[in-house]
Amino acid sequence: MDLVVSRKGHFKLESGHHGELWLDLDQLFIRPVDIRPFAKELADHLAAHQPEMVCGPLIGGAFVAQMVAEELNLSFTYTERLPHPERNSLYSVEYRLPPAARESVRGKRVAIVDDGISAGSAIRGTLTDLEANGAEPVAVGALIVLGSAASSFARSRNLPLEAVTTLPYNLWAPAECPLCASNVPLEEPAQSQA
Repeated sequence: MDLVVSRKGHFKLESGHHGELWLDLDQLFIRPVDIRPFAKELADHLAAHQPEMVCGPLIGGAFVAQMVAEELNLSFTYTERLPHPERNSLYSVEYRLPPAARESVRGKRVAIVDDGISAGSAIRGTLTDLEANGAEPVAVGALIVLGSAASSFARSRNLPLEAVTTLPYNLWAPAECPLCASNVPLEEPAQSQA
């Protein structure tokens, strides 16, 4: 956590949920050598699930996924973020494999890796597209897991969740957000990653 810049406030996350903590995970990738030991630790956890390939959502998740794939001597691919027309709903962003990677995942055991997960928007989108292209997701991993939404989602899909660090985290649907009820101004960080 010493490598991550954090802010408290009222934030709208990529998933559409609201949270009170913002982590600038992009700072992790300025000096890859600093996070390599954590990527190795995550790779060690994921190895038990015997993946044949590692996939991560662009941008930060793909960087970590590539490091994990390198540690495990596996193939790597990524998903790209595509906004969905229903922009005001929860999980309105989709993630898709690039056309060249779609056939390469078919029939492969894939570990999905992200830099950080709170609500799990990027992981959900990546999982959906991997399955649509015939992959067999076998585990989800992240450097940082915030709160319990990711573990609940992973459990519902019978996927193990591996993390280097977990932190408590308050996450709310907009209609249930106590910060909205208290008229705390809402911020939408430019690179929302949740």
